[in-house]
Amino acid sequence: MYGSSIAGMEIDYRNKLVLAPMVRVGTLPLRMLAAEYGADITYGEEIIDHKLLKCERRINDLLGTVDVVEKGTESVVFRTCPEERSRVVFQMGTSDAVRALRAAQIVCMDVAAVDINMGCPKAFSISGGMGAALLSKPELIQDILTTLKRNLDVPVTCKIRLLQSPKETVELARRIEKTGVSALAVHGRKVADRPRDPAKWSEIADVVAAVSIPVIANGDVFEYEDFERIRVATGASSVMAARGALWNASIFSPKGKLPWEDVKIEYLKKSILWDNDMKSTKYTLKEMIAHYSCLELPEGKAINKSDTLADLARLYEEDKYYEHVNKNRGRSR
Repeated sequence: MYGSSIAGMEIDYRNKLVLAPMVRVGTLPLRMLAAEYGADITYGEEIIDHKLLKCERRINDLLGTVDVVEKGTESVVFRTCPEERSRVVFQMGTSDAVRALRAAQIVCMDVAAVDINMGCPKAFSISGGMGAALLSKPELIQDILTTLKRNLDVPVTCKIRLLQSPKETVELARRIEKTGVSALAVHGRKVADRPRDPAKWSEIADVVAAVSIPVIANGDVFEYEDFERIRVATGASSVMAARGALWNASIFSPKGKLPWEDVKIEYLKKSILWDNDMKSTKYTLKEMIAHYSCLELPEGKAINKSDTLADLARLYEEDKYYEHVNKNRGRSR
């Protein structure tokens, strides 16, 4: 029940530490960094199916990556590499089963699983009938998940939020289970809740008690010890961290968190190594700094003025690393 076979590999959803999907943040550098520190499963940022259908899959020999590139603009919409093949989960935003399948088929050979976002409360998702808008459409949920499950060779999962009552959440979870998904992630907040509102772990526990598929608990995991706390409180198979991992990806390390300044530099180096999107790198660095320090200080202002990864390398005195990576890029491929 817990293992899903993909190309000879297994995804076991028991006792796993999981990097949550985060828009603009969950690109290849953060996923690789989180895995280095101890994350077992790493979700990418949500990509909308419409966007994916404008893309084509390309092998990037220079970086040793697989890139999903938007035709016309040439912008990289999703980048992955063979090293993360067994743990990376592609998260998609969709409101249509056929479109979701066509989009998933572009990426499914390069990822460990495909996940459908059913929890995003942002206006752009809900107005398009995606994300949390799906929570009130159980028939559509069933159609999307069943279609993907029937036609893809990789595991299919989804991530939901709590509904208005525990009873409603449990009913939806049971309905989702019947589609044959490999796991279900549950964010312990309702759509109207804000991040500062405490996650309702007890309502995740209600879902765990009601279904037999693995449940991944999400909400208020800020220290390594929280992984075990939420697991005990909910009975969940695995635990997912979002903001806690964004602020300091070493949250996944059983040895304890490293100083955030060190993690920040490691993230920058991974961004240089994988030639990450500049907007994504700047946004992630600024989120770290805003949490631990202040963006109004010289560091934050200097990031705002930086236009390239080379600028950031100079700012953090990683020029030599930047030059070394670019000089040797593609040589060992």
